[in-house]
Amino acid sequence: MSGKKTFRRFIAVCFSVLAFFVIAAVLVIRIRYGGGTADFPDRTAKPLFAFDVVEKVADLPKPPGNLAVSSDNRLFFSFHPEGRPDIRVAELVDGKVVPYPSMEFQGAGKSGVYFDTVLSVRIDSRNRLWTLDLANHGLGQPRLLAFDLKTDRLVHQFDFSESSAGPGSHLNDFQVDPAGENIYIADASIFAKTPAILVYNIKRRQCRRVLEKDISVMPEKYIPVVQGRKMRIFGLFAIRPGVDSIALDKSGEWLYYALVTNNYMYRIQTKFLKDASLSSIQLSSHVEKFALKTMSDGLTMDVAGNIYITDPEHSAIVRLRPDGKLETLLKNANLRWPDGLGYGPDGWLYVTCSALHQVIGKTPGSMKSRGPYQIYRFKPGVPGIPGQ
Repeated sequence: MSGKKTFRRFIAVCFSVLAFFVIAAVLVIRIRYGGGTADFPDRTAKPLFAFDVVEKVADLPKPPGNLAVSSDNRLFFSFHPEGRPDIRVAELVDGKVVPYPSMEFQGAGKSGVYFDTVLSVRIDSRNRLWTLDLANHGLGQPRLLAFDLKTDRLVHQFDFSESSAGPGSHLNDFQVDPAGENIYIADASIFAKTPAILVYNIKRRQCRRVLEKDISVMPEKYIPVVQGRKMRIFGLFAIRPGVDSIALDKSGEWLYYALVTNNYMYRIQTKFLKDASLSSIQLSSHVEKFALKTMSDGLTMDVAGNIYITDPEHSAIVRLRPDGKLETLLKNANLRWPDGLGYGPDGWLYVTCSALHQVIGKTPGSMKSRGPYQIYRFKPGVPGIPGQ
């Protein structure tokens, strides 16, 4: 009998210890990743365009991430990692999804170099398709790969060191400068909470991490509410990344960057980002608070210096003019979490709809039931540079 009592006491102690650690873990997660109650200011207005100007480019079985359209109208895109796709990077050919450059690149074990969790893709002035692999928040090998679109062969590979993109990093978006020499990368650092901008010199194969935890790359404590869903997982983890999207003007002089839950669009001249002699304080002093913005996800620019912003909270696409004024171009429930933006030829602006509010934390069956997922395009009236 005493043995049974001892065993019961042991089990009770074990459950008490387990409960203590569970409660402690919940509190740590809530303190570190939760918080935030205020609504982000709605800065959208009546849209300038009716939704009937929008063309549907594709219906997809899983949510797309970002896209890039070449000057000869080849459309490349990533499937969003949150959708747990089998195909990471694809080309849309005659309306069909074709793994790019081949199926062998789509996931571990198929080839020596492969795509793990690719989100952002861009095409540079040298007709190279660049892919940015965040490698499951830095738990794998984050890397850049470039493919010559004339041959579809791999022509450049760079594996980031742990000091540049270690565990907890989130290489979310990037831009290649007009000369095709430097790449600017946004590390949203969702888990490590050390967001920064990375500057990569292609020729020298050197990467520098700058503006880490600068006020301009840190989120404010808002929680997105998208088509009725508050983006806080299990009531604890708020979807609130650091600097996640960037845009580059046509001359490559100014880099603009934004965060989902920060009120402002920031910018800095790239000559300062490339100057390795500047201290962190000196570099930070060159950052400018450019203008108020909407809640934001994807960014791109046109040749006139307008910045285009996807606003997932209001199913909208807005334009931030050089004078700092906002214009709402589109606003429609069909834009389910408008995400990546990219220009193609003839003034077409393309947008992916990742519907992350119907994807994050959902089962495969639920995601399938919410499909298909769309890529759209429209003409905002000012052309941009294809591939950006």
